[in-house]
Amino acid sequence: MKPLIIFLCLCFQLSFSQKELKHEVYFETDQHDIPETEHSRLLLFLSKIEDVDIEKVTIYGFTDDRGSDNYNLVLSQNRADAIKEVFSNNEFDESKMTNVDGKGKILVNIIKENDLNKIRGLNRKVEIVVTPVFPPKPKEEKPVVDKTEDLLKGDLKEGDKILLDNLLFRTGYSYLTKESKVVLDRIAEILVDRTNVYFTIEGHVCCTQGERDAIDRKTKKRNLSVARAKYIYDYLVDKGVKHYRMKFAGMRRKQPLGGEPQLDRRVEILVTRIYEKK
Repeated sequence: MKPLIIFLCLCFQLSFSQKELKHEVYFETDQHDIPETEHSRLLLFLSKIEDVDIEKVTIYGFTDDRGSDNYNLVLSQNRADAIKEVFSNNEFDESKMTNVDGKGKILVNIIKENDLNKIRGLNRKVEIVVTPVFPPKPKEEKPVVDKTEDLLKGDLKEGDKILLDNLLFRTGYSYLTKESKVVLDRIAEILVDRTNVYFTIEGHVCCTQGERDAIDRKTKKRNLSVARAKYIYDYLVDKGVKHYRMKFAGMRRKQPLGGEPQLDRRVEILVTRIYEKK
């Protein structure tokens, strides 16, 4: 009996691990702009999948049965593209989006419902399917390296650029995790003492199309790289670093590192001036 129970538990875990995450976004007649309430629902879904190790995302757009075939194909594609843009604006890796397609109309009789207007409303949609990586990759425990602190304590020259290692931002937001604030506190102590070093704090984002900035989910503004740099600036000022020694700038996605997308969600310090100590 015991082996059977273990087998059933394993089967349950297997099916659960392979479970796809799905979401639907509904549109107004003849529109591909996302309604405000649907946009809010979509952001909640994005928050839900932030920590999921994603294998792929498929995005399919649909229309109701009205309109010509060509019109419906174009409209459904525009709806799918609108959803893809939201993913991109919120720092989700576009390379995971394997299909972003407009499928045209859904026939009325597919849905069991008597109200024709309701049927058509349910057909004006985009279906999103998120497939997690299976089996899940084991999480690596990476040692915390004080490389940033060593560099800031060492010999600096104008033009040096230093990545603030181990500072992690929440996807789509400009504030740090609790653990990252401990790291930033140590960095602040070093910068308070190095009074002759002047620098610019540069914020970066990942995953947007081209060199565009991402959208800050808190303010809904397309200035996330600036907001991240400003967050670090304000934090350092609060810890005693003189404001006149610092500037901050948003670099958008001008300088991708070419590795894992999350590595582009970063902040760097660019040394702009070093005065000789008297």
